[in-house]
Amino acid sequence: LSITMTSTTSNQKAVSCPLMTKLPRQRLVSKDGRSLMRGSAPGSRETWFGALRDMWGTWLALRWRWVVLAFCGSFLLHWLLFAVLWYLLARVNGDLEVPDHDSPPPGHVLCVKHVTGFTAAFSFALETQLTIGYGTMYPNADCPTAIALLALQMLLGLMLEAFITGAFVAKFSRPQKRCGGILFSPQAVVCEVRGQRCLMFRVCNLLPRPLVDVCVSAVLYEERDDHELHQTAMEFSVDNLESRPCPLFLSPLTFYHPLTPASPLNNTPSTKHFELVVFLTASQESTGSGYHKRTSYLPDEIQYGSCFTKVTSRYGKGCSKAESMRYFDTQPCPLTLPNTHTGDTLEKEHVVVQINGEGSDRVE
Repeated sequence: LSITMTSTTSNQKAVSCPLMTKLPRQRLVSKDGRSLMRGSAPGSRETWFGALRDMWGTWLALRWRWVVLAFCGSFLLHWLLFAVLWYLLARVNGDLEVPDHDSPPPGHVLCVKHVTGFTAAFSFALETQLTIGYGTMYPNADCPTAIALLALQMLLGLMLEAFITGAFVAKFSRPQKRCGGILFSPQAVVCEVRGQRCLMFRVCNLLPRPLVDVCVSAVLYEERDDHELHQTAMEFSVDNLESRPCPLFLSPLTFYHPLTPASPLNNTPSTKHFELVVFLTASQESTGSGYHKRTSYLPDEIQYGSCFTKVTSRYGKGCSKAESMRYFDTQPCPLTLPNTHTGDTLEKEHVVVQINGEGSDRVE
């Protein structure tokens, strides 16, 4: 009788893929769905040029604190710019030397009445943009330059307001931000379902409104021997729906992927690091608005020989996030079928027992 101990530790030999080997648990997607991939170093010229080429995408990606700062700063700069222009117009036209704008000298045409300094020019630019119209300062119709500058300020101001308003609406209505009530199970599990080993994860909907047409897709990211990051699609389904979307998302859904010999996980050696990224899309029943949520699972976030506890009742609308985590509880699930997962990436430590050199049984 010979007993051989073998173990697989998390401190595996680093490989050359920069996306996977900066840290022992380097991720492409965080558990809450944020992309952790980074391009050029912050502050580089390419980063600034890319932000200018895609101003709309850059705006939507900003945090709210920077959005509010940009909102205030853009209007202040706009008012300040035209305050300078109105002040220069008054100076060039000689309006600043006129002591009494109610009784200008004969032959002198005022461009803007009562703009006697920079403060007054800034106040006039603010009143013009916001169409306040207190009645004291107003442009003279006999000054064509003032009318042209007034039209330019109104056109640029309307464009700025349209952009800011649209950006705020788009940022409020982003599908990612509406999905705070959709929760993925922190761990995936491997157990036997209807005579087949399956990889499973569970999703819970805490939103106060039902979702329809729930679709799930998954991509397995792994590094192969050619030192390139490979992407492989994996199919997940609910019960017998196969690839069809789930019509209603009313209770926690458990998605299955059979670990058949054709499964992409069978081609993943145990020495290779991989990440399973899961994408969920759904629609709101009343408005048709789209919902998008994603998460990822690393090898050590997959419980081998466990299953989710059964859900016996639906949760109410008042169910908190902490209370909903009970739907992600797991329990031991003995594996009796032959293991078709040749990579054994899910097992961390095992004992191989050989009797008289014939056969082997694995004890976890």
